[in-house]
Amino acid sequence: MTSVGGPAAQPGPGIGSAAPEQPVPPYPGADPAAPPYPYPPAYQVAEPDRFTRFVTRLYDRAPRWAVPLAALGCVAAGVAYALVSDPTRSAPDAAPSCLLKLTTGLDCPGCGGTRALWYALHGDLPAAARHHFLFVFALPFLAYLFVAWAGRQAFGWRLPQLELSPKVLGGFLALWLAFSVARNLPWAPFVALYV
Repeated sequence: MTSVGGPAAQPGPGIGSAAPEQPVPPYPGADPAAPPYPYPPAYQVAEPDRFTRFVTRLYDRAPRWAVPLAALGCVAAGVAYALVSDPTRSAPDAAPSCLLKLTTGLDCPGCGGTRALWYALHGDLPAAARHHFLFVFALPFLAYLFVAWAGRQAFGWRLPQLELSPKVLGGFLALWLAFSVARNLPWAPFVALYV
C-alpha cells in the first residue's frame, strides 16, 4: 500500500504532457526529415488535350458576337421545327412523342410546350395558354433575358437586368410542379388542363 506522501506520479503521454518531438512526414511515403510544408497539391492540373486547346483557341479568337449568334441559331432552329412540324395537326390516335406520356399516359411538365409555341408564333395566345400556360407566362421574360444577354455580349448594350431572386425562382418552380400535378388530375376543373 502506498502512502499519501509516496513517490510523485510520473507524467504520462496524456493531457498536459509534452509529446516527444518526432518528425511527422507531411504525406505517406515522404521523407520524415523533410519539412512538413509545402503539402503536395490536392489535385494535379491535367494538360489540356488537342481538342480542348483547339476549342479554347477558337473561343479566344472568335468575335464577341459569335456566341450570341450561335445561341440565336439554336433558338431559330427550335422555332423552325415548331413551324414546320405543326404539332397541332397530329392525328388523334398518333403515339405521343413524349416518353413519359408514351409510357405512363401522364402529361410531363413540358407537355404542350411545342403546341403553345406554335400558337404563340401565330398570335393565338389563348390557345397557346390552353396548351401550356406557364410557358406563355415565361416567354416574355425569357425573350428579354436573351436579348439583354445577347446585346451585352455582342454590342455592349447595358439593358436593365432582371434580378430574379432565389425565392422568385423557387416560387416559379413550385408553381410549375403544382401545374404539372394539377393537369394530370382526372376530375373537373383540372381535366381542362389535360393536353
